[in-house]
Amino acid sequence: MPHSTDGGDHARSVVFAPIEPAGRAELVEQRLTDAIVSGMLRDGERLPSESELARSLGVALVTAREALEGMRNRGLVRTRRGRDGGSFVTYDRDAAGALARERLRRQSRVALRDLALIVSAVTGLAAELAADRASDDDIETLEAIHHSADLSSADSARRALGRFLFELAAVSQSPRLLHEEARLQAEAGPVLWLCLREEEYRERSSRVRADIIDAIRAVDPDGARTSMRGFIADALDWLLEEKARLDCIPDDGGEHEVDASTTADTAREGMENER
Repeated sequence: MPHSTDGGDHARSVVFAPIEPAGRAELVEQRLTDAIVSGMLRDGERLPSESELARSLGVALVTAREALEGMRNRGLVRTRRGRDGGSFVTYDRDAAGALARERLRRQSRVALRDLALIVSAVTGLAAELAADRASDDDIETLEAIHHSADLSSADSARRALGRFLFELAAVSQSPRLLHEEARLQAEAGPVLWLCLREEEYRERSSRVRADIIDAIRAVDPDGARTSMRGFIADALDWLLEEKARLDCIPDDGGEHEVDASTTADTAREGMENER
C-alpha cells in the first residue's frame, strides 16, 4: 500500500506550529520569512489573522502583530482592510534571494555545518528506511515526482526536491520523521538549497533523486543513505564557499581575503566523519 502524503500540507502545518521557546516576535518573523523565501507560502497567499496566528503559534497577540509589522516593513506582506482584507504574501524573487543571502552571511560556519549535519541525519535516515520499506506503488510515486520535476529555476528545483524529500519521509512510515523533515525544510531549506540557483546543482539534484530511486528499487539502504548525504555535503561545500565570497564584501564595500577552499574541506571532513 502506498504511503504517499501531501507533503505541502504537512509542511504548512509545521510553519504555523507553536513557537518554542514561546514567544519573541523575531522568531515568528523568521519562521514566516523562511516559509516565504522557500516558496512554501506563495505570492498573494493570505496569511491567518493576527489572532489566528497568535493562537496557532502559541504566542501573545502583540507578538504576532509585531512580527507582521516587521514583515510589512521588509516588503514581505501587505495588509488590506475590509471584508476581503487581511495580510497577504508579497513574494519577490530578487528580494527573497537577497534575504536568503543575508541570512547566510549572518550564519557562522559552525552553525551552517551543524544545520547540514542535522538535515543529513534526518534525510539520510529517511532514504535508508524508504529503501527497506517501500512498496512498488511507493516507488512509482517517487518516480512520478522525479520525472515531473521542473529544473528551469532555483525555485522550481527547490520545490521538486522538497516534494521528493517529503515523499521519502512518508515512505519511511515514521510520522515523527515526516514531521521533522517538514520542520527542517521550512527552517533549513531557504539557506541549504541556495546552491540550486546554479544549473549544475539543479542537475545534480536530479541525478541524486534517480540514484536514490535506483537504490530503493534494489533494496539498498546504504546506497540510498550515501547518495542523500553526499548531495547534502556538496550543498554545504557550496554554502561555505558562497559565505566566504560574501564575507569578502564588508559593509564598507572593500574586500578581504578568506580561504574558501580550506573552509569547505574542513566542513566536508566533519560531514564524512558523521556518515
